[in-house]
Amino acid sequence: MKSKLLIIYMLLFSPFFCTQLRAQEKSQFKQRASQTLQQVYRYFGNDQNQLLLEKYPFDEKFKADYLNNNQQADQQKKYAYLWPFSGSFSAVNALMELPKQKKVYQKIVDKKVLVGLEEYRDQKRSPIGYASYLNTAAASDRFYDDNIWLGIDLTDLYLTTKKQTYLTKAKEVWTFVKSGEDDLLDGGIYWCEQKKESKNTCANAPASVFALKLYRATQDSLYLQEGELLYHWTKEKLQDTKDGLYWDNIGLNGHIGKAKYSYNSGQMLQAAALLYQLTKEKQYLLDAQQLAKACQSYFFHPIADHDFPLLKNSNLWFHAVMMRGFISLFEQDHNRTYLDMFAKNLDYAWLNMRDKNGLFDTDWTLKGRKDSKGLLDQCAFIEMYARLAKVGYN
Repeated sequence: MKSKLLIIYMLLFSPFFCTQLRAQEKSQFKQRASQTLQQVYRYFGNDQNQLLLEKYPFDEKFKADYLNNNQQADQQKKYAYLWPFSGSFSAVNALMELPKQKKVYQKIVDKKVLVGLEEYRDQKRSPIGYASYLNTAAASDRFYDDNIWLGIDLTDLYLTTKKQTYLTKAKEVWTFVKSGEDDLLDGGIYWCEQKKESKNTCANAPASVFALKLYRATQDSLYLQEGELLYHWTKEKLQDTKDGLYWDNIGLNGHIGKAKYSYNSGQMLQAAALLYQLTKEKQYLLDAQQLAKACQSYFFHPIADHDFPLLKNSNLWFHAVMMRGFISLFEQDHNRTYLDMFAKNLDYAWLNMRDKNGLFDTDWTLKGRKDSKGLLDQCAFIEMYARLAKVGYN
């Protein structure tokens, strides 16, 4: 009897068994992403078109607080604005990049995501770009950052499939983005086409990432130059040299909007990692590593009852975009410390932050549960689970 117990004990605590157990636990990330996407289309989708609700349950009183246009925000909108809808593009894209998943999710991209996205494509104004709301409604503002997120996804889609149509669409977006750049403040891209009052990190940092991905897709050195220029412009104008993180925007009058959001620093982190990958200049790797450490310190906080730092409450999609930067850094220095931290947060979220419909709340402290669920929040979780699955948490 004792010998049998000893064998069982050795098996349970052997390195092999522990490795297998960890692999089994991590295999859930891909499944979680896929399962949550199903719930998104179930609760946010409909049978009439390929558009999605912004909130579930549908809220007639909902007003978007991110438009910088009170008149447009006051107008009732049945479907999601472009930004939340684009989150579904990033989510499906991340799933599509997983091994043996390309055919499955390319059908969803082509038959759902891109069909719905076409409803936002504005050909009435030049250059062609994507408006913040549907073409069937009154003309809405066009945001450069909204378009940049689409351009990144279209370029990633091309890199995954080599389908020329996707690259053509990405280049069309790049043309629109470049139309938002001028010589004021020594360069940089505006936030909003209709209100050229500030140049924001959320436009310039991802524009650098977009350009660098276009370089990978085309090998056209012009895109590499653009990516470097945008990176250095943002670093010069919008980095807080005290902690290394990035402020939100700079006005044309030179005033700095000093809010700090995880996606802004996260996109500069990704741009630095990509620049190191493409140029092998060591300073970019050092930039990325220093910024990763600063992001950990600022956007996570230790909790007494946990053996890992918990993400601070913020826009969940901002955190998902920040995670892109950490993954790009991992692909260069192979340090899993930060990704393990994200993985533990996502395990925690799966066990504690979902409702009976499998949809996520947004409060990491579990104190602010709400019946209403946001499309962009659900898409952020899908993307994070899928991206971690791609780098080994699968």
